[in-house]
Amino acid sequence: MLDNTRQPAATTEEACVAADTLFRKVVEIVSGAQERVAQVVNSTMVQTYWEIGRQIVLVEQKGGRRADYGEQILLHLSERLTRHFGRGYGVKHLARIRQFYQTYPAPDQGKASSVEIDSQEIVATPWRQLPPAPQPALKLELGWSHYRLLMVIEDPTVRTFYEHEAANQGWSVRELERQIASHLHERLAVSRDNDQVLALSRRGQQVLTPQDVIKDPVVLEFLGLPERPHWRERDLEQAIIDHLQEFMLELGKGFCFIARQRRITIGGDHFFVDLVLYNRLLRCFVVIDLKLGKLTHRDLGQVQMYVNWFDRTQREPHEEPTIGIALCSRKNDAMVRMTLPEGEGRILAARYDLVMPTTEQLAAAVRDGRRAAERGE
Repeated sequence: MLDNTRQPAATTEEACVAADTLFRKVVEIVSGAQERVAQVVNSTMVQTYWEIGRQIVLVEQKGGRRADYGEQILLHLSERLTRHFGRGYGVKHLARIRQFYQTYPAPDQGKASSVEIDSQEIVATPWRQLPPAPQPALKLELGWSHYRLLMVIEDPTVRTFYEHEAANQGWSVRELERQIASHLHERLAVSRDNDQVLALSRRGQQVLTPQDVIKDPVVLEFLGLPERPHWRERDLEQAIIDHLQEFMLELGKGFCFIARQRRITIGGDHFFVDLVLYNRLLRCFVVIDLKLGKLTHRDLGQVQMYVNWFDRTQREPHEEPTIGIALCSRKNDAMVRMTLPEGEGRILAARYDLVMPTTEQLAAAVRDGRRAAERGE
Protein backbone atom coordinates (compact mmCIF):
# COMPACT_ATOMS: atom_id res chain seq x y z
CA MET A 1 0.00 0.00 0.00
CA LEU A 2 1.25 3.45 -0.88
CA ASP A 3 1.94 5.89 1.94
CA ASN A 4 0.13 9.08 1.00
CA THR A 5 1.19 11.01 4.11
CA ARG A 6 3.25 14.11 3.35
CA GLN A 7 6.13 15.61 5.26
CA PRO A 8 5.26 18.95 6.88
CA ALA A 9 5.97 21.78 4.43
CA ALA A 10 8.29 24.58 5.44
CA THR A 11 6.41 27.54 6.74
CA THR A 12 6.43 30.79 4.81
CA GLU A 13 8.48 32.41 7.57
CA GLU A 14 11.14 29.67 7.47
CA ALA A 15 11.32 29.93 3.69
CA CYS A 16 11.78 33.70 3.91
CA VAL A 17 14.56 33.32 6.47
CA ALA A 18 16.32 30.71 4.34
CA ALA A 19 15.95 32.84 1.21
CA ASP A 20 17.27 35.89 3.05
CA THR A 21 20.33 33.98 4.26
CA LEU A 22 20.93 32.60 0.77
CA PHE A 23 20.53 36.06 -0.73
CA ARG A 24 23.20 37.56 1.56
CA LYS A 25 25.63 34.75 0.74
CA VAL A 26 25.10 35.11 -3.01
CA VAL A 27 25.50 38.90 -2.79
CA GLU A 28 28.77 38.39 -0.92
CA ILE A 29 30.01 35.93 -3.56
CA VAL A 30 29.03 38.12 -6.51
CA SER A 31 30.39 41.31 -4.90
CA GLY A 32 33.70 39.59 -4.17
CA ALA A 33 33.90 38.35 -7.76
CA GLN A 34 33.14 41.83 -9.10
CA GLU A 35 35.90 43.35 -6.95
CA ARG A 36 38.41 40.76 -8.16
CA VAL A 37 37.43 41.32 -11.78
CA ALA A 38 37.73 45.10 -11.34
CA GLN A 39 41.21 44.69 -9.84
CA VAL A 40 42.31 42.48 -12.74
CA VAL A 41 40.87 44.92 -15.28
CA ASN A 42 42.60 47.90 -13.63
CA SER A 43 45.99 46.20 -13.36
CA THR A 44 45.74 44.89 -16.94
CA MET A 45 44.86 48.38 -18.22
CA VAL A 46 47.86 49.89 -16.42
CA GLN A 47 50.23 47.27 -17.85
CA THR A 48 48.72 47.61 -21.32
CA TYR A 49 49.04 51.40 -21.36
CA TRP A 50 52.64 51.15 -20.17
CA GLU A 51 53.49 48.78 -23.04
CA ILE A 52 51.70 50.98 -25.59
CA GLY A 53 53.61 53.99 -24.26
CA ARG A 54 56.86 52.09 -24.62
CA GLN A 55 56.17 51.23 -28.24
CA ILE A 56 55.28 54.84 -29.04
CA VAL A 57 58.55 56.08 -27.52
CA LEU A 58 60.57 53.45 -29.41
CA VAL A 59 59.06 54.49 -32.72
CA GLU A 60 59.65 58.19 -31.98
CA GLN A 61 63.29 57.52 -31.09
CA LYS A 62 63.74 55.58 -34.32
CA GLY A 63 62.22 58.39 -36.37
CA GLY A 64 64.68 61.15 -35.55
CA ARG A 65 64.64 64.38 -33.59
CA ARG A 66 62.22 66.48 -35.58
CA ALA A 67 59.91 68.29 -33.18
CA ASP A 68 56.73 67.39 -35.06
CA TYR A 69 57.60 63.73 -35.69
CA GLY A 70 56.08 62.41 -32.47
CA GLU A 71 52.85 64.35 -32.88
CA GLN A 72 52.47 63.06 -36.44
CA ILE A 73 52.95 59.50 -35.19
CA LEU A 74 50.27 60.01 -32.53
CA LEU A 75 47.86 61.51 -35.07
CA HIS A 76 48.23 58.60 -37.52
CA LEU A 77 48.12 56.05 -34.72
CA SER A 78 44.97 57.62 -33.25
CA GLU A 79 43.18 57.53 -36.59
CA ARG A 80 44.02 53.87 -37.23
CA LEU A 81 43.22 52.69 -33.70
CA THR A 82 39.91 54.55 -33.76
CA ARG A 83 38.96 52.82 -37.01
CA HIS A 84 40.03 49.48 -35.55
CA PHE A 85 38.68 49.68 -31.97
CA GLY A 86 36.33 52.65 -31.94
CA ARG A 87 36.43 55.61 -29.54
CA GLY A 88 38.95 55.94 -26.73
CA TYR A 89 42.22 56.43 -28.63
CA GLY A 90 42.34 60.17 -29.13
CA VAL A 91 45.62 62.02 -29.54
CA LYS A 92 45.46 63.51 -26.02
CA HIS A 93 44.89 60.08 -24.50
CA LEU A 94 47.80 58.60 -26.42
CA ALA A 95 49.98 61.52 -25.30
CA ARG A 96 49.14 60.66 -21.68
CA ILE A 97 50.04 57.03 -22.33
CA ARG A 98 53.38 58.16 -23.78
CA GLN A 99 53.93 60.35 -20.73
CA PHE A 100 53.17 57.33 -18.52
CA TYR A 101 56.08 55.39 -19.99
CA GLN A 102 58.35 58.44 -19.86
CA THR A 103 57.49 58.90 -16.18
CA TYR A 104 57.97 55.19 -15.41
CA PRO A 105 60.54 54.00 -17.96
CA ALA A 106 61.82 50.46 -18.23
CA PRO A 107 64.83 49.65 -16.02
CA ASP A 108 66.88 48.93 -19.17
CA GLN A 109 65.49 51.85 -21.17
CA GLY A 110 68.83 52.64 -22.73
CA LYS A 111 69.19 49.13 -24.10
CA ALA A 112 65.59 48.97 -25.26
CA SER A 113 65.80 52.28 -27.10
CA SER A 114 68.43 50.93 -29.49
CA VAL A 115 66.12 48.23 -30.87
CA GLU A 116 65.27 48.63 -34.54
CA ILE A 117 61.48 48.95 -34.97
CA ASP A 118 59.60 50.06 -38.05
CA SER A 119 56.88 52.59 -37.31
CA GLN A 120 54.21 50.52 -39.08
CA GLU A 121 54.79 47.62 -36.70
CA ILE A 122 53.23 49.42 -33.79
CA VAL A 123 49.79 48.48 -35.15
CA ALA A 124 50.53 45.57 -37.47
CA THR A 125 52.57 43.40 -35.08
CA PRO A 126 51.20 41.86 -31.85
CA TRP A 127 53.04 43.48 -28.93
CA ARG A 128 54.11 40.09 -27.56
CA GLN A 129 56.24 39.65 -30.69
CA LEU A 130 58.00 42.98 -30.23
CA PRO A 131 61.17 43.28 -28.13
CA PRO A 132 60.11 42.73 -24.51
CA ALA A 133 61.13 45.00 -21.68
CA PRO A 134 60.92 44.50 -17.92
CA GLN A 135 58.35 46.83 -16.40
CA PRO A 136 59.24 49.13 -13.50
CA ALA A 137 57.82 48.40 -10.06
CA LEU A 138 54.31 49.63 -10.87
CA LYS A 139 51.84 49.30 -8.03
CA LEU A 140 49.07 47.29 -9.61
CA GLU A 141 46.77 48.11 -6.68
CA LEU A 142 46.47 51.51 -8.36
CA GLY A 143 44.37 52.11 -11.42
CA TRP A 144 44.98 54.26 -14.47
CA SER A 145 43.14 57.21 -12.89
CA HIS A 146 45.56 57.08 -9.92
CA TYR A 147 48.55 57.18 -12.25
CA ARG A 148 47.10 60.08 -14.22
CA LEU A 149 47.19 62.11 -10.99
CA LEU A 150 50.64 60.87 -9.99
CA MET A 151 52.17 61.81 -13.34
CA VAL A 152 51.41 65.47 -12.63
CA ILE A 153 53.86 65.45 -9.70
CA GLU A 154 57.25 66.49 -11.07
CA ASP A 155 59.43 65.59 -8.07
CA PRO A 156 60.12 61.81 -8.27
CA THR A 157 60.65 61.45 -4.51
CA VAL A 158 57.33 63.14 -3.70
CA ARG A 159 55.59 61.10 -6.39
CA THR A 160 56.98 57.89 -4.90
CA PHE A 161 55.63 58.86 -1.47
CA TYR A 162 52.10 59.27 -2.81
CA GLU A 163 52.38 55.96 -4.71
CA HIS A 164 53.24 54.13 -1.48
CA GLU A 165 50.51 55.82 0.53
CA ALA A 166 47.79 55.35 -2.11
CA ALA A 167 48.61 51.65 -2.48
CA ASN A 168 49.14 50.90 1.21
CA GLN A 169 46.08 52.84 2.41
CA GLY A 170 43.77 51.84 -0.42
CA TRP A 171 43.05 55.46 -1.34
CA SER A 172 40.38 56.14 -3.89
CA VAL A 173 41.23 58.50 -6.73
CA ARG A 174 39.31 61.24 -4.95
CA GLU A 175 41.24 60.73 -1.70
CA LEU A 176 44.58 60.70 -3.54
CA GLU A 177 43.63 63.95 -5.25
CA ARG A 178 42.74 65.53 -1.91
CA GLN A 179 45.97 64.43 -0.23
CA ILE A 180 48.04 65.84 -3.07
CA ALA A 181 46.07 69.10 -3.00
CA SER A 182 46.49 69.36 0.79
CA HIS A 183 50.29 68.88 0.48
CA LEU A 184 50.39 65.80 2.72
CA HIS A 185 54.07 65.14 1.99
CA GLU A 186 55.07 68.68 2.86
CA ARG A 187 53.02 68.67 6.08
CA LEU A 188 54.66 65.47 7.25
CA ALA A 189 58.08 66.84 6.31
CA VAL A 190 57.77 69.91 8.55
CA SER A 191 59.25 68.27 11.65
CA ARG A 192 61.68 65.89 9.92
CA ASP A 193 65.32 66.24 8.96
CA ASN A 194 66.64 65.50 5.46
CA ASP A 195 67.25 61.78 6.09
CA GLN A 196 63.79 61.33 7.55
CA VAL A 197 62.20 63.15 4.61
CA LEU A 198 64.06 60.86 2.21
CA ALA A 199 62.87 57.80 4.12
CA LEU A 200 59.34 59.21 4.03
CA SER A 201 59.51 59.43 0.25
CA ARG A 202 60.92 55.94 -0.19
CA ARG A 203 58.68 54.01 2.20
CA GLY A 204 55.69 56.23 2.87
CA GLN A 205 54.54 57.27 6.33
CA GLN A 206 55.71 54.95 9.10
CA VAL A 207 53.87 55.11 12.44
CA LEU A 208 56.54 54.17 14.97
CA THR A 209 56.57 57.00 17.53
CA PRO A 210 53.96 59.34 19.04
CA GLN A 211 55.16 62.15 16.79
CA ASP A 212 54.31 60.06 13.73
CA VAL A 213 50.56 60.13 14.43
CA ILE A 214 50.03 63.84 13.80
CA LYS A 215 50.40 66.29 10.94
CA ASP A 216 50.94 69.99 11.38
CA PRO A 217 48.72 71.51 10.23
CA VAL A 218 45.75 69.16 10.15
CA VAL A 219 43.63 70.23 7.17
CA LEU A 220 39.88 70.16 7.84
CA GLU A 221 38.53 71.86 4.72
CA PHE A 222 35.99 69.04 4.29
CA LEU A 223 34.10 70.27 7.37
CA GLY A 224 32.75 73.16 5.34
CA LEU A 225 33.14 75.61 8.24
CA PRO A 226 33.90 79.17 7.15
CA GLU A 227 36.43 80.93 9.33
CA ARG A 228 34.59 83.30 11.67
CA PRO A 229 35.02 84.43 15.29
CA HIS A 230 31.73 83.04 16.62
CA TRP A 231 32.43 79.33 16.41
CA ARG A 232 32.28 77.31 19.60
CA GLU A 233 34.35 74.22 20.29
CA ARG A 234 31.25 72.01 20.23
CA ASP A 235 30.47 73.31 16.72
CA LEU A 236 33.87 72.12 15.56
CA GLU A 237 33.42 68.82 17.38
CA GLN A 238 29.99 68.21 15.83
CA ALA A 239 31.33 68.98 12.35
CA ILE A 240 34.11 66.44 12.89
CA ILE A 241 31.61 63.79 13.99
CA ASP A 242 29.46 64.55 10.95
CA HIS A 243 32.53 63.98 8.73
CA LEU A 244 34.15 61.28 10.85
CA GLN A 245 35.38 59.18 7.93
CA GLU A 246 37.17 62.10 6.31
CA PHE A 247 38.59 63.15 9.69
CA MET A 248 40.02 59.68 10.34
CA LEU A 249 41.57 59.59 6.87
CA GLU A 250 43.12 63.00 7.46
CA LEU A 251 44.60 61.93 10.79
CA GLY A 252 46.38 59.04 9.13
CA LYS A 253 47.16 55.41 9.80
CA GLY A 254 45.79 53.06 12.41
CA PHE A 255 43.11 55.22 14.07
CA CYS A 256 39.85 53.83 15.45
CA PHE A 257 37.06 55.92 16.95
CA ILE A 258 36.18 55.23 20.62
CA ALA A 259 34.07 58.07 22.03
CA ARG A 260 33.19 61.76 22.03
CA GLN A 261 32.72 63.86 25.18
CA ARG A 262 34.09 61.04 27.33
CA ARG A 263 33.34 61.93 30.93
CA ILE A 264 36.07 61.40 33.48
CA THR A 265 35.66 62.02 37.21
CA ILE A 266 38.56 63.11 39.41
CA GLY A 267 37.89 63.75 43.08
CA GLY A 268 34.22 64.41 42.43
CA ASP A 269 34.89 66.88 39.61
CA HIS A 270 33.72 65.96 36.10
CA PHE A 271 35.68 66.64 32.93
CA PHE A 272 34.86 65.81 29.32
CA VAL A 273 37.40 64.71 26.71
CA ASP A 274 36.35 65.92 23.25
CA LEU A 275 37.49 62.88 21.25
CA VAL A 276 38.93 59.52 22.28
CA LEU A 277 40.59 57.39 19.61
CA TYR A 278 42.75 54.29 19.60
CA ASN A 279 45.77 53.71 17.37
CA ARG A 280 46.21 50.04 16.64
CA LEU A 281 49.73 50.50 15.22
CA LEU A 282 51.03 52.12 18.42
CA ARG A 283 48.60 50.11 20.60
CA CYS A 284 47.49 53.05 22.70
CA PHE A 285 44.66 55.47 23.41
CA VAL A 286 44.80 58.87 21.72
CA VAL A 287 42.86 61.70 23.40
CA ILE A 288 42.17 64.89 21.45
CA ASP A 289 41.24 68.21 23.02
CA LEU A 290 39.84 70.78 20.58
CA LYS A 291 40.76 74.40 21.16
CA LEU A 292 39.54 77.54 19.43
CA GLY A 293 41.97 80.42 19.27
CA LYS A 294 45.52 80.42 20.55
CA LEU A 295 46.83 77.45 22.54
CA THR A 296 48.01 78.18 26.10
CA HIS A 297 50.16 76.30 28.58
CA ARG A 298 47.01 75.64 30.63
CA ASP A 299 45.51 73.81 27.67
CA LEU A 300 48.57 71.56 27.51
CA GLY A 301 48.29 70.91 31.24
CA GLN A 302 44.66 69.87 30.77
CA VAL A 303 45.65 67.40 28.03
CA GLN A 304 48.34 66.03 30.35
CA MET A 305 45.68 65.42 33.02
CA TYR A 306 43.52 63.50 30.53
CA VAL A 307 46.50 61.38 29.50
CA ASN A 308 47.35 60.58 33.13
CA TRP A 309 43.75 59.53 33.83
CA PHE A 310 43.62 57.15 30.86
CA ASP A 311 47.02 55.67 31.73
CA ARG A 312 46.06 55.05 35.36
CA THR A 313 42.47 53.86 34.92
CA GLN A 314 41.96 52.57 31.36
CA ARG A 315 45.25 51.29 29.97
CA GLU A 316 45.85 47.53 30.01
CA PRO A 317 49.30 46.10 30.83
CA HIS A 318 49.95 45.12 27.18
CA GLU A 319 49.15 48.63 25.88
CA GLU A 320 51.49 51.57 25.41
CA PRO A 321 51.07 54.89 27.29
CA THR A 322 48.34 57.23 26.09
CA ILE A 323 49.00 59.99 23.57
CA GLY A 324 47.40 63.41 24.04
CA ILE A 325 46.85 65.91 21.22
CA ALA A 326 45.88 69.56 21.64
CA LEU A 327 44.33 70.55 18.32
CA CYS A 328 44.06 74.32 18.02
CA SER A 329 43.56 77.05 15.44
CA ARG A 330 46.68 78.99 16.54
CA LYS A 331 49.76 78.01 18.52
CA ASN A 332 53.04 79.46 19.69
CA ASP A 333 55.68 76.85 18.87
CA ALA A 334 58.21 78.34 21.29
CA MET A 335 55.68 78.15 24.15
CA VAL A 336 54.84 74.54 23.27
CA ARG A 337 58.50 73.53 23.24
CA MET A 338 59.13 75.26 26.57
CA THR A 339 56.04 73.75 28.24
CA LEU A 340 56.43 70.16 27.10
CA PRO A 341 59.30 67.90 28.20
CA GLU A 342 62.15 67.26 25.79
CA GLY A 343 62.46 63.99 23.93
CA GLU A 344 59.72 61.80 22.55
CA GLY A 345 56.93 63.15 24.71
CA ARG A 346 53.40 61.86 24.42
CA ILE A 347 51.72 65.28 24.55
CA LEU A 348 51.52 66.84 21.12
CA ALA A 349 50.23 70.15 19.82
CA ALA A 350 49.05 70.72 16.26
CA ARG A 351 47.25 73.44 14.39
CA TYR A 352 44.20 72.85 12.22
CA ASP A 353 43.30 74.72 9.05
CA LEU A 354 39.76 75.05 7.70
CA VAL A 355 41.07 75.79 4.21
CA MET A 356 43.73 74.17 2.06
CA PRO A 357 47.19 75.59 2.79
CA THR A 358 49.09 77.08 -0.13
CA THR A 359 52.40 75.76 -1.38
CA GLU A 360 54.10 78.93 -0.14
CA GLN A 361 52.66 78.50 3.37
CA LEU A 362 53.86 74.91 3.56
CA ALA A 363 57.29 75.80 2.22
CA ALA A 364 57.62 78.50 4.89
CA ALA A 365 56.51 76.05 7.59
CA VAL A 366 59.12 73.51 6.47
CA ARG A 367 61.86 76.16 6.56
CA ASP A 368 60.81 77.34 10.02
CA GLY A 369 60.70 73.77 11.34
CA ARG A 370 64.17 73.00 10.01
CA ARG A 371 65.63 76.19 11.50
CA ALA A 372 64.06 75.46 14.88
CA ALA A 373 65.47 71.92 14.81
CA GLU A 374 68.95 73.25 13.94
CA ARG A 375 68.76 75.70 16.86
CA GLY A 376 67.74 72.86 19.15
CA GLU A 377 64.46 74.52 20.08
